[in-house]
Amino acid sequence: MYEKLIVVTRKTRLQGLIERFNTRAQAKFYLEHAGLDFGDYAREDDTYRQALEALEAQLELGLPVQRLDRALLSTYRFGPGDLIVAAGQDGLVANTAKYLGAQPLIGVNPDPARFDGALLPFSVGQARAAVTRTLEGTMPIAEVTLARAQTSDGQTLLAFNDLFIGETTHQSAHYRLQVVRGGEQKETKVKPAAGPERQSSSGVIVSTGAGSTGWLSSVRTMAERVGAFFGRPSIEPLEMAWNDPRLFYVVREPFVSKHSQATQVVGWLAPTAELQIESLMPQSGTIFSDGMEADCLRFTSGMTVRIGPAPQRARLVVSQPQVERGVDPRTGRRLTKTAPPQVRAACHVDGAFPVR
Repeated sequence: MYEKLIVVTRKTRLQGLIERFNTRAQAKFYLEHAGLDFGDYAREDDTYRQALEALEAQLELGLPVQRLDRALLSTYRFGPGDLIVAAGQDGLVANTAKYLGAQPLIGVNPDPARFDGALLPFSVGQARAAVTRTLEGTMPIAEVTLARAQTSDGQTLLAFNDLFIGETTHQSAHYRLQVVRGGEQKETKVKPAAGPERQSSSGVIVSTGAGSTGWLSSVRTMAERVGAFFGRPSIEPLEMAWNDPRLFYVVREPFVSKHSQATQVVGWLAPTAELQIESLMPQSGTIFSDGMEADCLRFTSGMTVRIGPAPQRARLVVSQPQVERGVDPRTGRRLTKTAPPQVRAACHVDGAFPVR
């Protein structure tokens, strides 16, 4: 039984500059002095403000409505009676979902002309119907695999898109890395796929299926362009559904020397596997998720971290897509290959998402 609606928001670029320079006029002077278009910043801010006002009018359903800024997500305690609506860029959905547990999240696109909306299936005008059906328990839900990092001192961090393990500065990250395979019956039965490898790099990215089109795709694009320059064949895009139980890791710019190797730099993490990393960074080692560097875990020399799929999943409210060959019925994302049988079987005969 829901008791409150929470609209998660994020400061616009102009709001950030006004906080920095104290007034709108000073922010305008700064942008124009730098040769930038103040009008674009102002239009974005006006559109977002108007969209939030319209959204709150749409959400007058007899429940209290509270705004919550993205900066407060890591410290806010969501209650079981809260229904959450994220209105902003796609990244705002990723930033919010990992803090909600099993509660559903509704993504609303406040500016379709500016934001891609891959995680924002509803417009402001569709928000009332989406929220109403969610309150009634009749809206389809897509489950999204999360990544989890657990450090040796008891800290835990979840990621919707990806985890980053490395340095807070532009210095090379130093660590020992190994993939540990899990046993099929008990998670305690683990064995290394290879011994720990000492590495020096720009850090490690561990991506979920939802994040496979984000930072991970940028790494693939860079590798492909470098390879193409030297006449190497193209690298096919990595395709992962949101509910893919695996993770994918890649080491950024590994450096080979007398003291560092680069043989374990890319690969899959099966549902029972773990990526184990031991920090060799005396002061500025860090772990953060989904681009939120402020919400991070300290990761300095002597500490270890175990990374694998999280036991919990994010739950996104989605529009009802047409189920057809080559479309994942749990996410609506088009695939070049037919979805696995166990995923196809989860949908109803009439082509609707399974309601959970």
